[in-house]
Amino acid sequence: MKYRHWSGWIILLTVLEGIVGCSRAGQDRKGRNLGVYEAFMREMEDSLTKDPAGIYNRLDSALASAPDSMSYYRNMLLKAKALFYYGLAQVSMELRNFDRCDYYFNLAERSFDQMRPYEKHVYLNNRGNSYYFRQDYPTALGYFRRSLALTRKYPDMEFERNLTMINMGEVFLLMNQTDSSAYYLSRCYDFFRRVNNQTALYYIDTQLIELALKQKNLPLARMRLKNAVKPDYVEPNMVNVRNRYLQHFYEESGDFRKAYHYLQENKRIDDSIRSERVKMRAAEIALKYRQDSTLMQKEISIQQKENQLLHLHQWLYGLVGCILLLGTAALALYLYRRRKIDKERWKLQTAITSLRLENIRNRISPHFIFNVLNREVSERKENPDNTNLMGLIKLMRRNLELTDSLAVTLADELDFVHTYVSLEQKSLGEEFRFEVSTGDVDLNVVRVPSMLLQIPVENAIKHALRLKEGKRRLWIRVMQEGERVVATVCDNGGGYRRQSVNRGTGTEMKVITQTIQLLNSYNRQSIVMTISNVPVEDGETGCEVRFTIPLHYSYRLTK
Repeated sequence: MKYRHWSGWIILLTVLEGIVGCSRAGQDRKGRNLGVYEAFMREMEDSLTKDPAGIYNRLDSALASAPDSMSYYRNMLLKAKALFYYGLAQVSMELRNFDRCDYYFNLAERSFDQMRPYEKHVYLNNRGNSYYFRQDYPTALGYFRRSLALTRKYPDMEFERNLTMINMGEVFLLMNQTDSSAYYLSRCYDFFRRVNNQTALYYIDTQLIELALKQKNLPLARMRLKNAVKPDYVEPNMVNVRNRYLQHFYEESGDFRKAYHYLQENKRIDDSIRSERVKMRAAEIALKYRQDSTLMQKEISIQQKENQLLHLHQWLYGLVGCILLLGTAALALYLYRRRKIDKERWKLQTAITSLRLENIRNRISPHFIFNVLNREVSERKENPDNTNLMGLIKLMRRNLELTDSLAVTLADELDFVHTYVSLEQKSLGEEFRFEVSTGDVDLNVVRVPSMLLQIPVENAIKHALRLKEGKRRLWIRVMQEGERVVATVCDNGGGYRRQSVNRGTGTEMKVITQTIQLLNSYNRQSIVMTISNVPVEDGETGCEVRFTIPLHYSYRLTK
C-alpha cells in the first residue's frame, strides 16, 4: 500500500511536469513519455469518470506524505481542476484517440473562465495541437490565434507568446501561406536564440528549411541547413519532421540517394512509433479489462447491498403497513365502541326519563291533587287536623321540584326525607324511631342525585317496617371519608329478601341505578351504590343501602 501511494505521487509529479513544465519548454506537441502518460490517463480517467471526488482525496493523501519541497504541486492540484481534464486530453491525443481527446477538452472548457492566464494558454495550445495531428489546419490555426491574442495581454508571457508563433508559423507553412509562415517564424527566432533554447531553435530551423524550399530558393535552404543548430538530444517526433523536410531538400537538389536514406529513416521512426502505440494500446486494453473486472465486482457488491437494502425496505414497509392496519382497526373498534356506548347512554337517558315520568304519574297526578288540597286548606285554616295536610302539600310540592332537577343539595334531600317520614310516622306507630346523623359534612355544599335518599327510605318503610312487629328503626348516616361523602340508609326490617311478597316492583330503585350509571359515564370518579344485609341492634338484621359520592362529582351531561 505504501508503494502504491508513492507510485501515484511519482506519476502525479511526472504528469504535472509533463503538462506544465514541458509545455513551458515548448515540447507539448513534439514529444512525450507515452508510457507514463498511458498509466496516468487510465488512473485519472477511472477516477474522474467513476469517482470524481475520490481522486482528490487519494492524491492529496499521497502528496501529504511527500517532502515539504513538493507543496507547490499540491497547491497546483487544488487550484487547477481542469488541469487533469486537458492532461487526459493530451494523452488521448498522443494515442490518436481524438474522440476521447475532444471529450476531455470539452470537460476542461467548462472551467475556462476560471482558469489563470497561463492555464488558458495551455488549454488553447494543446487544443490546437489536437487538430494539427488530425491535419485540420484551419481549426488548429483558430485556437493558436486565440492563444496569441491571450498572451499579448500579459507581457510576462513572452515565452508562451513565441511558442504560439512557432505553431502558427508551421501551420501557415503546411497551408502553403509562406509569407505568413515567414513572418511568425522570423519573429520568434530571435527570442529563442536570445534565451538559447536549442530544442526550439532546432525546430524553427527545420521549418525555415522547408519554407525556403517552398519559396523555390534552394541556396537559402542549403545555407539554413548548414547553419542549423545541432542539439545533443532531439525528440523522435522532431527528428521525423526534420527527416521529412530533408528528404524534400535532397529531392530538390537531385541527390535521390540521400533522399531515399531519409525516407527509410522516417519509415524506421514511424514503425518504431507505431509499434510503441500498438504496445500502449494493448496495455490500455489490458488495464481497461482489469479495471472493468474490478468495476464489475464493485457493481455486483453494490447490487447485493441494494438487494439487502430493498429486502430491509420491504420489511419496513410491511411493518409500517401492519402498524397502519392495526391502527386503523383500533380506531374503527374505538369508534364502534364509542358509538355503542353513546347509543346505550341515549337509551339509558331515555329510560330514565320514562321512569321519571312513570314515577310522577304513579304519585297520583300531584299537580291536580296539590291544587285541590291547597284550596281545601285555605278554607279550613283554623282546623287542627290541617297539620298533616300541610305536610302532604309540602311533600308534593318538593316532589314536583325534585322531579325537575337532576341533582340537589344534601340539605334539600334530607328536608324532603324528613317531610315524607313525618307523614308516614303516624301509620308506623309509637315504636317507630327515625334518626339522622350528618357529622361535620356541609349539607348545603354537597350535591347528590335527586331522590337518592328518599327512594331507599320509602322502600324501607313500605316493604320492611310497615308490617314489622315490635321496634321499628330507620337510620340515615352521612359522613366524609377523605375526598368522598358516604351516605347510608339502614332499617331493622329483617334485611333484603328477593322472594319477599313485599319487595315491590323495584321501579324506583331502577330510577336511582340508571341515573347513577348515566352520571358515572360523564365522570372519571364514580358514585358507588351497594345494597347489603347487616346486623343491627338487639340481634336483628337490617337492609343497608350505601352510597359513596366523590366531593367534586359533576352533574353536567357533557364532557
